[in-house]
Amino acid sequence: MAKVTSKLQVTIPKHIADEYGIAPGDEVEFLPAGDSIRVVPPRQRSRSLLSLEERLRLFDESTARQREREKHMVLPTNAPAERDWRREDLYTRGKPR
Repeated sequence: MAKVTSKLQVTIPKHIADEYGIAPGDEVEFLPAGDSIRVVPPRQRSRSLLSLEERLRLFDESTARQREREKHMVLPTNAPAERDWRREDLYTRGKPR
């Protein structure tokens, strides 16, 4: 947990700064998020500045990586065992009949 100084400054823990690529001199953005405050590192802010073409290219690359991963996944070949409940039972569970 970080403390707020008398000048309202907060120190970002080193492991968090390393994980998100925050370096001395970088600007981070503080955004209200309900009952909490969201700290947005510079890398995440710059993503929204990418062109539509660049975002689509990155999405296509991500989709291709996911499809490649799925090729190596072992999925069940047999049907799941019968269960003794129906989806509708979830909505009436615990209610008097």
